[in-house]
Amino acid sequence: MASPNRIPEIRKDTVNNRWVIFSPARSRRPSDFKSKSNPVNPTSQPECPFCIGQEHDCAPEIFRVPAAGPDWRIRVVQNLYPALSRDLESSGELAGRPGGGSVALSGFGFHDVVIESPVHPVHLPDLDPVEIGDVFMAYKKRIEQLQCYDSIQYVQVFKNHGASAGASMSHSHSQMIALPVVPPTVSTRLDSMKEYFGQTGKCSLCEIRFDALLIDESIHFISISPFAATFPFEIWIIPRYHSSHFHELDGVKAIDLGRLLKLTLRKMNAQLNSPPFNFMIQGSPLQVSPAQLPYTHWFLQIVPQLSVVGGFEMGTGCYINPVFPEDAAKLLREVSISS
Repeated sequence: MASPNRIPEIRKDTVNNRWVIFSPARSRRPSDFKSKSNPVNPTSQPECPFCIGQEHDCAPEIFRVPAAGPDWRIRVVQNLYPALSRDLESSGELAGRPGGGSVALSGFGFHDVVIESPVHPVHLPDLDPVEIGDVFMAYKKRIEQLQCYDSIQYVQVFKNHGASAGASMSHSHSQMIALPVVPPTVSTRLDSMKEYFGQTGKCSLCEIRFDALLIDESIHFISISPFAATFPFEIWIIPRYHSSHFHELDGVKAIDLGRLLKLTLRKMNAQLNSPPFNFMIQGSPLQVSPAQLPYTHWFLQIVPQLSVVGGFEMGTGCYINPVFPEDAAKLLREVSISS
């Protein structure tokens, strides 16, 4: 429970270079933050193209796990309604566009879907750590394939769970979008981490202090509520070892990450009434220079959908969070989960 003597604070997120206002007066007790829109998924959906046996209704397959045979566990397919087109030729700036600094590129890129289970009602926290690790290794394999395209600069891996989190399909899946540009939030994050490294000679995520912010830990990872969490009950899972790229993950670490992600999602569901959520793997551009390696460090960000972004946030880029991360971490840390 939040202390009744809490006063508002403005905290600097030194990883993403933004300010967050913590305003406890705008909230009830942190323990009262529970989702009002628990995602309900049917036990079956005969016409779902992601279900086993319905592969003919799905977009073209890229690969499956196992690699051959009808009894697949994971499929990576093209998105039927892609944000970018893999059929366009990669090109530079398009001619004939308005002046004044406006820039337009051809919409070349890749938009893929990772179907995490062949069975409709099975969701990511229902899988065992090895199975979740296999999903991570599917991400890794696809990223390594996309590296072969010289024009692809960044791959965003993300999961939308629940309609209000942006999921249009209730079957458990995640997505990958490969871009010919580095997104501005990624550039800002890397610049901020570079600034910290320039001042201290250390990686900001390797040096993160997580005493009161710790939720759980494993051999290779920690889960925390970040010091300047942008959203209520936001969670970061951070490698304890220094690594610039998610696709450097090996099989052992993938299973360890799967174990911690499963625990984290189960705790979040128990404490917050199974909220819609997004998770994003926040990594580095595919090509980083040797000078960037000491301060670039990937992490997995989880955002339960418990609040809305309003005009102040859109106008300033400064967010208001009614829950102090120390309180969120304590509540999640103390959730008891049966094995």
